[in-house]
Amino acid sequence: MSTDSARPAAADPVATAARAATAARLVRAAVRRLLGALAVLLGAATVAFAALQLIPGDPVTVMLGPGTAATPEVKAAIQQQYGLDQPVPVQYLTYLGHLLTGDLGESYQLQRPVVDLIADQLGPTVELGLTALGLAVLLALGAAVATAGRRPALRALSSFAELLAVSSPSYWIGILLLTAFSFQLRIFPVAGDDGFAALVLPAVTLALPVAGMLAQVLREGLEAALGRPFALTARARGLGSAAVVWRHALRHAAVPVVTLTGWLTGSLLGGAVLVESVFGRPGIGALTLQATTNKDLPLVVGLVLLSALVFVVISTLLDLLYLVIDPRLRTG
Repeated sequence: MSTDSARPAAADPVATAARAATAARLVRAAVRRLLGALAVLLGAATVAFAALQLIPGDPVTVMLGPGTAATPEVKAAIQQQYGLDQPVPVQYLTYLGHLLTGDLGESYQLQRPVVDLIADQLGPTVELGLTALGLAVLLALGAAVATAGRRPALRALSSFAELLAVSSPSYWIGILLLTAFSFQLRIFPVAGDDGFAALVLPAVTLALPVAGMLAQVLREGLEAALGRPFALTARARGLGSAAVVWRHALRHAAVPVVTLTGWLTGSLLGGAVLVESVFGRPGIGALTLQATTNKDLPLVVGLVLLSALVFVVISTLLDLLYLVIDPRLRTG
């Protein structure tokens, strides 16, 4: 055996350079997304601070509650304790410094750190949101695959059902589901969060509007992909309709659906406010309602920043996911 034949083949320098360039582009894209996310969070924090300054009324009076009498000395002591006697720029810098350490302040009414209050209620909302999102994706995928490119009557029926789900308010869907499956059929509990059965109706309530919108976009993407040359070539090679859809067309139709899914995932946090109230579930929705009713400003600001963080994290992850779904974006 010759020495040359025993030596491992050298890596192709062109392929190595191409992989290095692709990796560098991915790193630059990730850095840009991260800087953009930090800018959005800074903007949300600044808007929240400005809202606190512009809200009419005295924060100390809000802390003490309506009808509570306090001497000027007591109010001055509270202002000094919370730093409200400092100039606005100093308050803003102090506020940003606390945010960098994860300190969102203390609830005026509950007298507990805002971080602890949000952490206590975040679990049920995340459970509800992820269950609803998973159910919505499954419903949309099934409806779009079953009707894309099929008979016009079937497509029209599915589109009508999806439009009805999208245009129906979530609280109305929840009340209908409660009336049918809790009050009449007594299959699911009316309220609470005890076990999987109590999660079904709230998750379906949140999922139906999202599934309707996703199904419409995914069906249009599938029908457009099935008419492209690669789909015709795949059929010519003997692939069946199901194989063409699942192996080829679905991936091409996924990019706009991923974009819409990210936006709708963030909106689930807002929908949870109504759904958790309708079904009497604990979570961020109930906490938001309590904070706004009691004018608990630090808690309201903490919830606003949580919403901004959710949108930022989801948007950043989706931007990176695009590079995985569509290889063309890696070379752009």
